Amino acid sequence: MKFLKAIFTFIGFIVVLGFLLAFVKYDLGDKMSKASKLDPKAMGAYMNMFDAVLTTGRSTEAMIRKVKIDPDVSTEDVIESMKSIATDANMLQVGDSKMQINSSIKDGGKRYIRILHYCSPAIAQQFIDYTEAFGAFMPCRILIVEDDNGDRWLYTMAMELMLFGGHTLPPEMMKKAEHVRDTMYNMMDLGAKGDF
Repeated sequence: MKFLKAIFTFIGFIVVLGFLLAFVKYDLGDKMSKASKLDPKAMGAYMNMFDAVLTTGRSTEAMIRKVKIDPDVSTEDVIESMKSIATDANMLQVGDSKMQINSSIKDGGKRYIRILHYCSPAIAQQFIDYTEAFGAFMPCRILIVEDDNGDRWLYTMAMELMLFGGHTLPPEMMKKAEHVRDTMYNMMDLGAKGDF
């Protein structure tokens, strides 16, 4: 496994080197000037994403964060835990989408899927005022899904690129964005264990 990771890392290095060479060939000055204005954490965030793409072969895997739910914790306890943590952090549950689809589980049952939506209207307003494009990422969502083995998982969008992928956000906005990210990740980590 370590050998494969080393190979993928090397391939990633070669690809990045290729991009850098293309970068040098095509208008280096302008690109360097623009890149220097990005948040200092931008390159690391993009490299982590690219490494995940190389490792999995799927861009979707590079854009999400997932946590396995403890088998001893009921789905309802997970939801109650996340709701409590969200409330304590001044975030509201603003939606609850439930569905079941056919599953390839051996017994031919239905796959459990539920998407919970969370938002802080005050923070949302500030970010939409900054750029309407942030609205496409709202509300924050956590997917609860059962895999073919019957294991349950929590998924959400990885928020590092939203926070650090462009120009550095104004300090007050960064503080609020980090609050939202930390709350969502905390909800997943603690909720998966049924903790509050």
